Amino acid sequence: MKRGNTPLRTCVVCGTKTGKGEMVRVVRTPGKGVEVDATGRKPGRGAYLCRSEACWAGVLNKKSRLDRSLRGALSPEERLALQEFARQMAGASPPG
Repeated sequence: MKRGNTPLRTCVVCGTKTGKGEMVRVVRTPGKGVEVDATGRKPGRGAYLCRSEACWAGVLNKKSRLDRSLRGALSPEERLALQEFARQMAGASPPG
């Protein structure tokens, strides 16, 4: 059986369009705040980021595009959690 096209998503920092599975979704959930959504299915306001270190560095600055996309400023704790995720993701990527 033939499947449909892969849904495309746009990185909120660099504007690159790529497949949904290749992006990282960050979501502002109604009760828990901002977190990385590994499943891509958590309820809440979501935004996508490519796996580029430059995009993650840009999103962790104050007044980032992620703040606008999620309709609210990130708390210092949320920024630290995302920074730690970015650090782990960079360590897990193969040398290129």
